[in-house]
Amino acid sequence: LLQNSPPPLIYDQNELIAILEVNNKGNHDVLPQECFVQATGFDKNIIKGGFDLPHSCSENQGALEGKNVYNVEGGSNQIEFRSTDVSLPGGVFDYTTTLNFVSCYNYQTLANPVVCVDPLLYQVTSQQKNCIPKDVGMGGGQGAPVGVTYVGVQMAGGKAVFNINIQNVGGGRVLSNYADIRNCGEASLEYTDLDKVAYTVHWSSGIPLNCKPLDGFVRLNNNNGKIVCSAEIPSTYAYETPLSITLDYNYIKSFTKQVKIVDTPQ
Repeated sequence: LLQNSPPPLIYDQNELIAILEVNNKGNHDVLPQECFVQATGFDKNIIKGGFDLPHSCSENQGALEGKNVYNVEGGSNQIEFRSTDVSLPGGVFDYTTTLNFVSCYNYQTLANPVVCVDPLLYQVTSQQKNCIPKDVGMGGGQGAPVGVTYVGVQMAGGKAVFNINIQNVGGGRVLSNYADIRNCGEASLEYTDLDKVAYTVHWSSGIPLNCKPLDGFVRLNNNNGKIVCSAEIPSTYAYETPLSITLDYNYIKSFTKQVKIVDTPQ
């Protein structure tokens, strides 16, 4: 929220205006239908006039651009919540409420760790090894609220096994990418919508990967989840290749601001 917007105290019969600044701090562009902000947590009989209506994060602007080489800060926008009808019931002299601003958006994480595979790791060979299979750390993140933290690499004969660890690092809650986010501040979410991330994994060699969970969704437990993929390596030498990991999900995050409404002196 912009400073003093809304102020901590207002008189009824005045306007209530809250101006919210939205910043896309990740690398993924967000379209108008992919992000909404909604104000909740107040009595609609006191704060009226559509103050609770959802707003698109990129209203009046089109897409909210993610970070890139031409825009290192990412896109930003200001959203105005306005009520021209604030009135206390008769006999009520003040009303203190905590406005809860809920942001719900669809996002995508892309990670491309480079892994080493060696189908002859445990065999004696005269060949010079180009690389040695080892775990790959992803400590820098991918500029998204859900990220790949590291990839464990193991060789079982001619089979490569990848343990892909993902984590919710954004401080909010992960929702399934099928959850309706247009009114998520007041929507009744199902248990099956929570902590669910859709994923795809492939690599440039074109060798098919067998991944689990089989349904293409990983459920987070205590903000962490794991994808296990394996593939037979037809090569007879060690080499490095990038894994392409895509995560799709919705995300919900909120913050609050307390406001006191006082009866206007007569």
